[in-house]
Amino acid sequence: MSACRGLARAARRRVPRLTRAYSDQPELGDRPLRTFEDWTQLQLKRAEVGTLIDIFSDYGSNRKQRNTFKLRDGVRRPVPNATVSSLLAAGAHFGHSSTRMNPNFIPYAYGVRAQSTIIDLDHTVPLLRRAANLVRAVAFAGGQILFIGTRPDLRQIVKSAAGRIGKQGYYISDRWIPGTLTNTAELFTPQVAAETLSTPDLVILLNPLTNLTCIRECALAHVPTIGIIDSDADPRIVMYPIPANDESPQTAEIVAGILSIAGREGLALRMEEEVMEEESEQNDADDEFWDQVEVERAAEAAEDLNKEQWIDAEPDPEQSEEKPFELEQFEDEEQPSGQRFDY
Repeated sequence: MSACRGLARAARRRVPRLTRAYSDQPELGDRPLRTFEDWTQLQLKRAEVGTLIDIFSDYGSNRKQRNTFKLRDGVRRPVPNATVSSLLAAGAHFGHSSTRMNPNFIPYAYGVRAQSTIIDLDHTVPLLRRAANLVRAVAFAGGQILFIGTRPDLRQIVKSAAGRIGKQGYYISDRWIPGTLTNTAELFTPQVAAETLSTPDLVILLNPLTNLTCIRECALAHVPTIGIIDSDADPRIVMYPIPANDESPQTAEIVAGILSIAGREGLALRMEEEVMEEESEQNDADDEFWDQVEVERAAEAAEDLNKEQWIDAEPDPEQSEEKPFELEQFEDEEQPSGQRFDY
C-alpha cells in the first residue's frame, strides 16, 4: 500500500497543473486533469495531432511564415529615424577582428570583445543623421543621387532605395565600370556625353571597399560620397563616413532606408515650395489685374463726373432771361446812307 501511495504522489507531482486546465475528452467532462492517466491520454492525443506549430496554427500563429522569410524576397519597411536600438538589433556594432582594425578607425571603436572590434553606435547615429540631412538638401536642390551596392544581397536594397526618390534616384547593383565619371566620352559617344548629364550630385556606397575605383573617380569629379565604413577601413576614403558593419544586409537596409526617406522628404519640400511659388505668382498676377481694373474704373468714374459737371454748367435756353436775336429790330432803325444790307 505504501508503494502504491508513493507512485500516486509521484504521478501527481509530474502532472503540470497550469499546462492544461481542463480535459479535451467529452467522457471526462469539464473537470481538471488530476490523474496520471488523464495527462497520458492528453499527451498521446497531442502527439497524434502533430507539432506545436500545427497545434497553435488555429490560434493565429504565423511562425511558419516567419521562418520562410528571406531578405531577397522583399525589403521591409524602412525606419525613418536612426536609433541605437534599431542599429543594435541589426548588428551594426559588430566589427572585424581587432588585428585588422584600421588605426584611423580608433575614434569610432567602443572596445574589443572576443578579439573583435565593437563599433560605438553613439558615434554612428549623429553621423547617419548628418548624412540624411545632406541627402535631403541635395534632393531639395534637384540633384541626382546614386546608390551603389554591388553584392548580391544588396541589389534589392539599392533598387528600393533609389525607387523611393523617384526620377532623381539611381542605383548600380552589378559592377562599377571604371571610367564612368572620368572617361565618359570613351565609354559613351561624345554626343551622348555632351547631351546627357552623367555626373551624379551625390553617391552613397553600401560596400565602399569593393568600389574604391568609384570613390577615386568621385574625388576627381568633385562628387561628395557617403559610405558605410567598417573597422578595417579608413573613414577618410569617403567624405561622409557612417561607422557600421558593412557586411550586414540588415544594417545596409536601415542605412539605405533612412537616407532614401530623407531624399523623399527633400522632394516633398521642393514640390511644396514650387506650389507655393506658383500660388505666389498667381496671386501677384491677380493683384496686378485687379489693380488695373480699379484704375480703369476710377478713370471712367472721373470721366463721367466731368461730363456731369459740364452738362450742369451749360445755360438752359428756356430758362434764360435774355431775349433771342430778332431780325425785325434792324428793320425799324434807319439805315445809314451808302450802306446796304443784304439779308
